[in-house]
Amino acid sequence: MSRKKIIVSVTNDLVTDNRVQRVCEFLHKHDFEITLVGRKLKNSLAIQNLPYKTKRFRLLFNKGPLFYAAFNLRLFFYLLFKKTDFLLANDLDTLLANHYAKKFKSGVKLIYDSHEYFTGVPELTARPKIEKIWKRIEKKCLPKVDDMYTVNQSIADLYKNEYGIQPHVVRNISSPPSDIQTKTRKELGLPEDKKIIIFQGAGINVDRGAEELIEAVKFLSNSVLIFVGSGDVIPSLKLKVETEKLNEKVKFFDKVPYKQLLNFTTVSDLGVSLDKDSNINYRYSLPNKLFDYIHCGIPVLVSDLPEIKKIVLEYEIGLVISNHQPEEIAKKIEQIFSDAELYARLKKNTQTAAANLNWVNECRVLEKIYL
Repeated sequence: MSRKKIIVSVTNDLVTDNRVQRVCEFLHKHDFEITLVGRKLKNSLAIQNLPYKTKRFRLLFNKGPLFYAAFNLRLFFYLLFKKTDFLLANDLDTLLANHYAKKFKSGVKLIYDSHEYFTGVPELTARPKIEKIWKRIEKKCLPKVDDMYTVNQSIADLYKNEYGIQPHVVRNISSPPSDIQTKTRKELGLPEDKKIIIFQGAGINVDRGAEELIEAVKFLSNSVLIFVGSGDVIPSLKLKVETEKLNEKVKFFDKVPYKQLLNFTTVSDLGVSLDKDSNINYRYSLPNKLFDYIHCGIPVLVSDLPEIKKIVLEYEIGLVISNHQPEEIAKKIEQIFSDAELYARLKKNTQTAAANLNWVNECRVLEKIYL
């Protein structure tokens, strides 16, 4: 019996998208022949030790409408001439090419993984004309996919109400860290005598609470804040830190492969996720960094948003801010760090949370879709 073939497409550079990598690992485990397609940027890291094929497009345009048009056109022609049993489109910015390629491929199943409520991101809601274009693409393509899953029940319900379909839910839950050669704080360039607060992710963008968090650090006497990852606001954050002479209290580290990222997480004392309720997508966010924090055994501080708050309170693994005032954020951080008994209880509870919130359980949903 021949192996099932699947082409997985995404607009990023394949290195730091942990959700896509976990899904591909699941498919590889079940003997799919995988080709993962993305793009290559000037600063893209090398792809290392993946047990499946990859393809990265070099494009003349790397942002804006011309990028999305060029990528989908290139992707369409790539898919058109490749034999496959499944097409997996990750997010709306790859769906159009997959939609049209499927029309020429008899018997091919198109699966859609929506990592977020795409048309609700602030970058689009602030530009209604562009938002309408994406909404038109969504209305044309999404009802015709063969199956769909997304990151939490709130977003699944939004799609159900809008299109009358019922997406599966596959949350962005990390696998427990394994075979990580943990580096010391000294090796990572971090102070050994301070509390380390980590803000990690590949989407450190507008309305994520990063600016207020930097302001909050001013009120903390024995803490260092580290950003590990990338995002639209990183340049302005660095300028703010430089201008306000906070270089000793706030440090930046570029995006790194996942296992290297977890080196920073495991030596930290507190993980933060401070998305604002500024749009539908952020309101119902359930970021994978929350699960990284849990699996690395560190307490958390999060925004008062329904999906993330539910998990934090259910497992008692951290505190929830009531607003984004820097003084409020600093007060909650100080509450966690100054109460040794509270900190120990929160840290211990991450073990229970990690035992229940794991990728093995999420894979049971993937089995219903692909097997």
